[in-house]
Amino acid sequence: MKKRKNGQIKLSFGMIFSIILIIIFLAFAFYAIKTFLKIQDNAQAGKFISDLKSDIDRVWKSTESSEEKEYSLPSRINFVCFVDFETSASGSMGNIYGELRFADFGNENMVFYPVGSLNIDSVGMMNIALEEITSSENPFCIENVKGKVKLTLVKEINEALVTITR
Repeated sequence: MKKRKNGQIKLSFGMIFSIILIIIFLAFAFYAIKTFLKIQDNAQAGKFISDLKSDIDRVWKSTESSEEKEYSLPSRINFVCFVDFETSASGSMGNIYGELRFADFGNENMVFYPVGSLNIDSVGMMNIALEEITSSENPFCIENVKGKVKLTLVKEINEALVTITR
């Protein structure tokens, strides 16, 4: 009588090759999905920048205006910060000033926090009264709540630049 060994599994070469191919296809699919989501987040941040710039320019060209705006941003962004890198940190968000400095390349005054969460870390916004915006808080940060950032663009009749408030 022959003894049969239980517990041995005989897998053919074709079965092993199929399992390896399935693992490779799944890994590629997860990588592709992750890449597409990152592209979507960067596109959403780019749209935010474009929309904010056009709204600031429109308010700047008007004689007087006060508009509350709501923009969409990826949820991985916690704050949109307006920073005057020419002055020192102050206010409640002053503790992140050092991290925001990593996104300063000369002309930037708006930074996404946390730095490095997107391909776009910072941008220079024109026609804003940065000294006035950051007079009491530097950096002046606006929280991203569930993918929405609310801010108010204000230009008084005797002012030359747009002020941003919460």
